[in-house]
Amino acid sequence: MVKRFLLSLVTGSIAAAIVLSPGIASAGYKMQIDETKWISLGAGIKGSFDVLQDASPNGTDWSKDFSLDNARIYIGGQIHEKITFEFNTECVFCGVERSNQSAAEEFVLLDAIAKLEINQYINIWGGRLLVPADRQEMNGPFYSATYDAFKTPFFSSDFSTDFGNGGAGVYGRDNGVNLWGAAGPDGALQYVVGVFSGLQSSGATLTAAASGPNQDDNLLWAGRIAYNFLSVEKNPGYYTSGTYYGTAGDIFTVAFAFQYQKDGAGSFENPGDLRALNVDVLGEFTLGNGGVFTFNGEYKNFDADYNVAAFDQGQTGNFGMFDGSAFTVTGLYLLPNEVWIGKLQPYFRFTGIYPGSTSADRDELEAGINYVIDGHNARISLFYQYGNLQSTGLNYAPNVLKGNDVSRIGIGVQLQI
Repeated sequence: MVKRFLLSLVTGSIAAAIVLSPGIASAGYKMQIDETKWISLGAGIKGSFDVLQDASPNGTDWSKDFSLDNARIYIGGQIHEKITFEFNTECVFCGVERSNQSAAEEFVLLDAIAKLEINQYINIWGGRLLVPADRQEMNGPFYSATYDAFKTPFFSSDFSTDFGNGGAGVYGRDNGVNLWGAAGPDGALQYVVGVFSGLQSSGATLTAAASGPNQDDNLLWAGRIAYNFLSVEKNPGYYTSGTYYGTAGDIFTVAFAFQYQKDGAGSFENPGDLRALNVDVLGEFTLGNGGVFTFNGEYKNFDADYNVAAFDQGQTGNFGMFDGSAFTVTGLYLLPNEVWIGKLQPYFRFTGIYPGSTSADRDELEAGINYVIDGHNARISLFYQYGNLQSTGLNYAPNVLKGNDVSRIGIGVQLQI
């Protein structure tokens, strides 16, 4: 594990060095072909070390793990004044032990997006792309306010581990099309709506696990609408950020997101319609002393509408989505004075997860500090987590027992250009 982690860091460093070689713009490589055509190249890596109480193989000692959490290559380009594309790769499941989920651990296609960008009000993106969801999902791992960002239950495209039969996408992406734009004063009202493959299942005649609930081959519908009450957030397309470190003015944005797919959850024998709702808030304010206060809040409510018997052994193709409510709140304060080459940003976060079935409730308290060197491009994070979220896990099946409250200490580094 250590060798693989170090090798990955070296590989990522070499790629970054290539991008940063003399004569290349500091924002990443961009080659201008003519007045309307260009291509760009970038890269990002995230690696961490953490220790978790009672998680060693003997069940009593602290686990000690290095992990390569993300390794991405970004490619973008323009072929016409109004037509661009985005092509990104990821080391899928690099941060998960092979004994769990990552037998397919490898660099794979993350995004492949064709973009028709018409004007402020209406634009069309199609291909493999982010499904509209909560702010945390739209931030992604590199533009979140904290290192260990994803805490509340996933929407189906992030809960899934595969495209096609038995899956609903990977890393929040799915195959489909989005319509997005902005209206109102300075584009304060921002929206995105889309339709996607969603959960796909094999035919009813099969008995393999891939034979799942969506036998009518229904599509997934998704949307997100946000209103910027103060400064308007500026991001590519419909993407978001968890903090701007005070560079975007005072911000107060409230957003609502939804996803719906008929028979998008449960098993072949016990299907259920998936309805997922989310409300999130971002507030960021620059104080008189130069410090920056940031607040992130999120509430989710999932109604998977399937009989809990879907979790019984013998059920075929169970897509056991979370069913219940969850929330997380984070407060961060960026100190005004530099310490060597960066600024310190202490924070606190609380997460509560409450399944509607007889599955155990989960909660976690986190305290940490970010060392912000170059915004989201260079940051080191140290954090402490306490609760039963780690020990209980992400299995929301009935009769999952509440785990012990345990401690976790982690340090993470992210670099991108």
